[in-house]
Amino acid sequence: MPDTARAPLHVTLVSLTGLGLVWLLAAWISDDPSILPGPAAVAEVIAREAQGGKLGFHIVQTLRRVLLAFCLAMAVGCALGILTGLSARANRWLDPWITVFLNLPALVIIVLCYLWIGLNEVAAVIAVALNKTAMVAVTIREGVRTLDRGVGDMARVYRMTPLARLRHVIWPQLGPFVATSTRNGLAVIWKIVLVVEFLGRSNGVGFQIHLYFQLFDTAGVLAYALSFTAVMLAIEYGLVQRWERRSAAWRHV
Repeated sequence: MPDTARAPLHVTLVSLTGLGLVWLLAAWISDDPSILPGPAAVAEVIAREAQGGKLGFHIVQTLRRVLLAFCLAMAVGCALGILTGLSARANRWLDPWITVFLNLPALVIIVLCYLWIGLNEVAAVIAVALNKTAMVAVTIREGVRTLDRGVGDMARVYRMTPLARLRHVIWPQLGPFVATSTRNGLAVIWKIVLVVEFLGRSNGVGFQIHLYFQLFDTAGVLAYALSFTAVMLAIEYGLVQRWERRSAAWRHV
């Protein structure tokens, strides 16, 4: 079955080119680089920051925080999702907790983590992970509830151990749900990481955006924002979407 929901690469490139032309036109109409600099002005800032090594350094720092928070959120969220999906009793007790964290504003969690833990890396990573864990748990829980009961019964007949059942029965069927959590998680987490860096870190893309914001330098803000967006788009199209298609391929066999 063809994947009609995904645009071909050439269509994506043409679409992004059109977005760039709209940006160019808007910059020409505004005629004020301090408000909306054109693509050339932003590209000049990107080249200058990259040449000095600052751009690469701050992108790496942000990616490190994204990776740590993502792994923590996925590990805890998947465990909670599987537990609440398989056990009605666990779901009754833990669902209110999950609902609370789903509705807590990200800014509140970030500020509280900084107040309770301190302005350090541990607080930054935990704050980001807490903002995503509940969303992962809900997605995985719904995936567990759609598991094929017949395959589960077969696993019990063959007396598979809980670990073998998780590895060979549950986890393969949860592949599409894990892939969805991965896509949504990365899309949300990197934005929250920028907020965390904006509020309380001394490096990273969010810190640089804060710096250029204080200087009222729109070109600098756009340079770092677009550079990291490009990195995340590369991860999305180069890794995550491919894995998502592969994880769901067995359903069409």
